[in-house]
Amino acid sequence: MSNTSGPDPSSNLETYQKSKRNLVGFWLLGLFNNFAYVIMLSAAHDLLREEKSNPTENLNLVTRNSSRDCNELSTGTILLADIIPAILIKSVAPFLAVNIHMKVTTVTVLSALSFFIVSFSQNNLTTYIGVICASLSSGLGEVTFLSYTSFFQENVISAWSSGTGGSGVIGAGSYAALTALGVSPQTTVLIMIIVPLGMGITFWGLLKPKENNLHNTNTTTDTVPLLDSEDQTSQEGEHHTETEEDTSQLTVIEKLKLVKSLLKYMIPLGLVYFFEYLINQGLFELVYFPEIFLNHSQQYRWYQLIYQVGVLISRSSLGIIVIKKIYLMSVFQGVNMIIFTFQAIFWLLPNTSGIYFVFLFIFWEGLLGGAAYVNTFHRISQESKDREREFSLGISSVADSSAIGLAGIVALPLHNWICKLPTY
Repeated sequence: MSNTSGPDPSSNLETYQKSKRNLVGFWLLGLFNNFAYVIMLSAAHDLLREEKSNPTENLNLVTRNSSRDCNELSTGTILLADIIPAILIKSVAPFLAVNIHMKVTTVTVLSALSFFIVSFSQNNLTTYIGVICASLSSGLGEVTFLSYTSFFQENVISAWSSGTGGSGVIGAGSYAALTALGVSPQTTVLIMIIVPLGMGITFWGLLKPKENNLHNTNTTTDTVPLLDSEDQTSQEGEHHTETEEDTSQLTVIEKLKLVKSLLKYMIPLGLVYFFEYLINQGLFELVYFPEIFLNHSQQYRWYQLIYQVGVLISRSSLGIIVIKKIYLMSVFQGVNMIIFTFQAIFWLLPNTSGIYFVFLFIFWEGLLGGAAYVNTFHRISQESKDREREFSLGISSVADSSAIGLAGIVALPLHNWICKLPTY
C-alpha cells in the first residue's frame, strides 16, 4: 500500500498568508516612504505664503505691469530642497556598507524630524531644513526598499509602486481636506508625524522575507568589495549551493559598468519626470483661473490631488497592462509641458470652464508619470541577473530624482520670467 500524501494544507495557508503580508507590507512602505515628500510639495504654495509677515499681502512679483498672482519664490525652491538631498543619498547609498535595519531607522527618524521642524518653522531657512530632512528620508527609503524587494518571491515591486501612488492621493488629499476644514498648514503637517511610526511597525512587524535570505537581510550590509576576496568566496560556499558567479557580490568596477547598461531604462524615465515636475513646480501655480469657485491656493491643492490620483491608478496597473516602450511616455509628457507653458503665458482657456480641461490634462500627466515609474522598475527586475538585481533597482532610482532636481532648477527662471509678463 503506497504511502502518498498531497500538499500540506497548513503549509499552503502559511505561504498564502506570508505572501499577503509581504504585498500589504510593501504597499504600506511605499505609502509611508513618499508621504513626507508629497506633503512638502502639496504644502509648498502655502508654506511660501506663510513666511510673509502679513498673510494678506499681495504677493505679485511685478505690480507695475502684471496682474499675475505669483509667489516671490517659485514652489520650485521647495522642490529643490525636497529632491537634491535625495539625489545625493540615492547616488551614494548603494555603494555604502550599512545594515538595512540601520538604514530604515535613519529613514524613520528623518521623516519624523521633517514634519516636526516644518510645523514649528518661523522662517524660510527652518522650513527648508525640514524639507531637506524629508528629502533625505524619502531618498534613502526608496533606494533601500527597492533594493530590498530582491529578497522576496512575491511581485512586491508592483505593491511598492502602488503604495507610492497611494501616498500621493492620501497625502495630497489629507492635506487639502484638513486645510479646507480650517486646520492651519503647520498643524496639518504636525499631524502627519504618525506616518514614520507606521513605517517602522510595517518594516519590523509585517514583512517576512524568503527563509534562505533571512541570514542576508539580518547581517548583510550592501557591502561593496573592491575585489572579490577568497574569504568571501569561501563563506558564500558554506551558505549557498549556487555557483560562485551567481552569488558573489558585485565589485565597484562591475557596478560602474552596470550603471552604463541601465541608461536605456534611466534616460526615458528621467525625461518623463523632468517634463512632469517642470509642469508641477514651475507651471502649476501659474495656471490658475481668477474669480471662480476655487481661490488660487485651493486650485493648486486640487491640481496636486488630481495629479496624484493619476499616479496612483497607473502605478497600480501593472497587473492589467505592461508597457515596454517607455520612451513614448516621455514624448507625451513633453507635449503636456508645451501645453501647460502656453496656458501659463497666454491664458488660452476660458475662465469659466477652463479649469476642467486643466484637470483632465493633469490627470493624464499623472497617468504617464506613474506608468513610466512602475514599468521601468518592472523591466529592470525582470531583465536583470539575480546577482545584479538588488543594485540595479537601487541605483536606477537616481534617474527620476536627478530629472526632478533639474526640473526644479529650470522651474525657477521659468516661473520668474512668466510672472513678469503681462496678462494676455
